[in-house]
Amino acid sequence: MKKKKPLKKSSNKKRPAVKKSASKKLSAVKEAVTDEKKFNISPVDIDKIAHSLGVTKQDFGNHYRMYLENPPEGRKLTLEIYPNIPIGTRKGTLITVYTPTAHLQLQFCSGYVVSEMLGEVTFVGTSEGKLSGLIIEKGAACSLYANVDTDLLSGDITQLGPEVMLSSIALSLTETIINEK
Repeated sequence: MKKKKPLKKSSNKKRPAVKKSASKKLSAVKEAVTDEKKFNISPVDIDKIAHSLGVTKQDFGNHYRMYLENPPEGRKLTLEIYPNIPIGTRKGTLITVYTPTAHLQLQFCSGYVVSEMLGEVTFVGTSEGKLSGLIIEKGAACSLYANVDTDLLSGDITQLGPEVMLSSIALSLTETIINEK
């Protein structure tokens, strides 16, 4: 049987203070990040989204809520959209989905695409060449594709493995808004 080592007592030494120049650099980075161009979802956008999903919206002042239900398939989904709210040290649009078995969030939504033909809305977040898409279907279903390489959307999908092909197909509608940024 091994002997347990005694715990070390913490020393009373103070940690060195962060240099002022490093502190100034950090606040400059924070300012730059805070001032970045943001997507602001408007009440008109909310109306388009609700209309395309065939639901009414509820306005709670700082966010909107939409209930989707598909009784024949036993599906329920609640979609909440928080335009321009604080997320950490920045502000952005937050998309939240609640289902009986899942809770999904897309922080810093940078756009959306409505497809009347498919009966769905795709919310998109992009960062450093990666894309996350949260797809809400009129039939109260949802899909999340996270951290997808944006190059996959414009490439030859027949060269992709079946495991990743679906994300490229599902998110291909978003290519137009990604190229605008």
